[in-house]
Amino acid sequence: MSRNNLLSMAPPYPVEQAIKHLGANLRTARLRRNLTIAEVAEKIGTGLRPVADAEKGKPGTGVAVYMALLWAYDLLDPVSAVADPASDEEGLMLELSSGRTRARGKDELDSDF
Repeated sequence: MSRNNLLSMAPPYPVEQAIKHLGANLRTARLRRNLTIAEVAEKIGTGLRPVADAEKGKPGTGVAVYMALLWAYDLLDPVSAVADPASDEEGLMLELSSGRTRARGKDELDSDF
């Protein structure tokens, strides 16, 4: 079994809970807007199953479905703050302590094949 399948089938518990919470929030947003799953699926250009799976918080549901649902409910803007490098206190401290500015030099070639 590949690692991607393992992650989709059994993600770490905090990840699983966060996805389920997001799914429940998306369902609430849809119901508050008095929309059916079919209406939302049509708006974002997908089928009923991906929308239903996202609302159930299924880990195998593509991130594009979650982002499209947020867009459909006009909730996408707050996502821009997720993983904002300026808010990454731990990353900023590590960067300052190591002096590293890039993962790889601009002109370096990668010899991994």
